[in-house]
Amino acid sequence: MTDNPKKLNTVLFDLDGTLADTAPDLAATLNLLLHENNQPPLAFDQIRPFVSHGALALVTLGFGLTAEDPHFDALRQRFLELYSAHLCVGTVLFPGMDELLAQIEQQSLHWGVITNKPAQFTEPLLSALGLADRAACIISGDSASKRKPHPEPMLMACNQIGVNPGNCLYVGDAERDIAAGLSVGMQTLVARFGYIGANDKPDQWQAHGIIDTPVAIMDWLHRYNQTIENRAL
Repeated sequence: MTDNPKKLNTVLFDLDGTLADTAPDLAATLNLLLHENNQPPLAFDQIRPFVSHGALALVTLGFGLTAEDPHFDALRQRFLELYSAHLCVGTVLFPGMDELLAQIEQQSLHWGVITNKPAQFTEPLLSALGLADRAACIISGDSASKRKPHPEPMLMACNQIGVNPGNCLYVGDAERDIAAGLSVGMQTLVARFGYIGANDKPDQWQAHGIIDTPVAIMDWLHRYNQTIENRAL
């Protein structure tokens, strides 16, 4: 948290489970991999909470293996190959997200993406969604030497846009998202519409707020900035 709160002019998003609903394609990929290995499919509702945690978590869920298992890496690599071919079949923006991004742009604010998803998937996915040329920054899981919850990707995003972390709001659906934002002094919001698992406790992540819809992000930002303006009077 910052000692002297600043008005927010930048909204940064996690990708999977915050900006876009990627679960349909990731779940389909896992079930395709299971089918290739003569394993029964998993229900979508069983897979969805694990999507934000990436291929490692999904392969672990599907096959019950740890990363130390000698077969794990080959399964993970095959998962990534299959996902690359099904990157944006069922993936869409969450309801209201397109309107939110339009509002942000209309008000001359910045927005960008900070995700742990590798660039080989992040960039073509955002292009397919028509967002790659609109984002002020796109920081993928391999853009920096460290991934979230490390602060490096957050600072890289700020440097690319030319803003102070204290002027940024970061929105994510995982505890590491909130920890990363807090580590550099950003305001943070939990996207409860994302991939929150039954064992997750977002009210204990020390975020500045929890929102249920993308539209609520702009409402929260307006209230925050109005509070800062009132303090300055």
